[in-house]
Amino acid sequence: MLKNRPKHLALHLIKLPLPGLISILHRASGLALFLALPLLLLTFQYSLASIETYTQLQSVMAHPLLKLIALGLLWSFLHHFCAGVRYLAIDLHYVSNLKQARASSKIVLVVSLILTFFLGVILW
Repeated sequence: MLKNRPKHLALHLIKLPLPGLISILHRASGLALFLALPLLLLTFQYSLASIETYTQLQSVMAHPLLKLIALGLLWSFLHHFCAGVRYLAIDLHYVSNLKQARASSKIVLVVSLILTFFLGVILW
């Protein structure tokens, strides 16, 4: 039985549902946090070394590009945390059907963006 299947998938044409997008963003945010861990530990070390290195770190972190990177890492943490709570709720069977899964993915996206906005305003 021969089927006419495409040889190559057109990934840009596939419409991914929101729970699938949240899953991909959860993995991407975890990767970003993992890759940024040495940088975060280094900045933490400099902030605790002495008052001179702390003030120097403050002046470096005042640059808008570094603030934007810090805001992206903040979103990565908050999204990864909220999505992790969602996956725990799924594993504990609090989210049991497709409607709840879609609603919880919307909640994760909205809550992570709102928390990022408010903490970003405080930190900026």
